[in-house]
Amino acid sequence: MTGTAARYLYLTRHAEASADESELTEAGRRQAVLLGERLRGVPLAAVHHGPLARAEQTARLIGEQLDGVPLRRSAAAGDYIPYLPAREELPPETADAMLGFLAGFPAEEREQGPGLAAAAVAEFTGPVARDEPRHELVVTHNFLAGWLVRAALDAPEWRWMGINHANAALTVLRYAPGRPPSILLFNDAGHLSADLRWTGFPPELHV
Repeated sequence: MTGTAARYLYLTRHAEASADESELTEAGRRQAVLLGERLRGVPLAAVHHGPLARAEQTARLIGEQLDGVPLRRSAAAGDYIPYLPAREELPPETADAMLGFLAGFPAEEREQGPGLAAAAVAEFTGPVARDEPRHELVVTHNFLAGWLVRAALDAPEWRWMGINHANAALTVLRYAPGRPPSILLFNDAGHLSADLRWTGFPPELHV
């Protein structure tokens, strides 16, 4: 009889991409390889990745450092707006800036995002119906990483905004039966050399 076991979700933002986002930079390729090397000891069942080139290339380079872990493309792991807040949900002092930021994205992306975000929660989170824990990696984008961390914290839905992830950094979420989700690690870049950390953040936030 199959029981219920914990899921360990390893979550990363794709490695650094070129200005047109069509491929990884040289630094991005180094980041992906180093992350793959870090994950060699993890019993990953799968590496899920979004359909865009920068996520797919990151996943492939990570996978080359692992031993036979399958790569699985998923639209739910893609780049989209996971939730569109109403003005009254937002802090009054920042509502204009936040809504203005979201308005700059294509209407199709804003409309399709919530459905994809719900699919990501269904596909990647929660305990698993099996006897042994399951370990999975999702190579995605900043917005979905923030959405999944927000969901694990049961924070307000708009709060995915402002949860930011460096390129190729590592977050680990645990979904254990009968317990709330746990954030075991967040935005950890210990596997990256100093010159490769904090890409994806504006210069004033580099430390």
